[in-house]
Amino acid sequence: MERKDFITFIIQARVGSSRLPGKILLPFYNGKCILELLIEKLRHVEGTNIIVATSNDCSNNAIEDCVKKYNVPVFRGPENDVLQRFIDAATSYGVKKIIRICSDNPFLELDSIKQLVHIASSSDSDYISFKVDGVPSIKTHYGFWCEYVTLEALLRVKEETKEDFYHEHVTNYIYEHSNVFNISWIDVSNQLNKYPGIRLTVDTQQDFEDARNVYENLCNVNAFPTIREVLEYLNAHQELYSLMQKQIIENSK
Repeated sequence: MERKDFITFIIQARVGSSRLPGKILLPFYNGKCILELLIEKLRHVEGTNIIVATSNDCSNNAIEDCVKKYNVPVFRGPENDVLQRFIDAATSYGVKKIIRICSDNPFLELDSIKQLVHIASSSDSDYISFKVDGVPSIKTHYGFWCEYVTLEALLRVKEETKEDFYHEHVTNYIYEHSNVFNISWIDVSNQLNKYPGIRLTVDTQQDFEDARNVYENLCNVNAFPTIREVLEYLNAHQELYSLMQKQIIENSK
């Protein structure tokens, strides 16, 4: 950790997955797994820190082993109460401003991450994220964006609800209670209104193969593919787009 007043990326990661166990540690590109690629990407955002937050389950020892070479701190907490895990991780490192990173999203766009950091740095919002056609990006299948939240807001969620759902899904309670929290949205609908069927979040074996296919082809040109580049590639490869649409139907959020 560099400075406690920096915005900190907390990467939510665990080996357990009902549909594709160990997905974030499987070789994805050039022998590296998704978790490694995310850490390398986030290191290109100035004025930020990185923490990996996993659970106490021994199966997640592999996550610690994976990130050792990056000298990134790993915090271990509850397996299912992810809200508490985030609160404890932030508290342990004196972090007040958090950007939550889901480790199954290899296509998080670097430019969008930098945009979010820039906005959050001078904002008094409890929560900031992206919205597509009125839907919070975290509830879509795109996998392009992350979300900002304050420790204070997470502590308030903990005080207000004991429901397991809201303790497993860290930020849902916040954006479902806009009358309680100060929320800001970045509308990106105009970027994607012609592409509702993109699925680049990795949840299943088919997702993994689709995402790896796109990533391998795009990273030969740009190490950190942009949303525009992804859209252009999928427009030229409609067979992949069709596979993604099928996965969305089978794995609705």
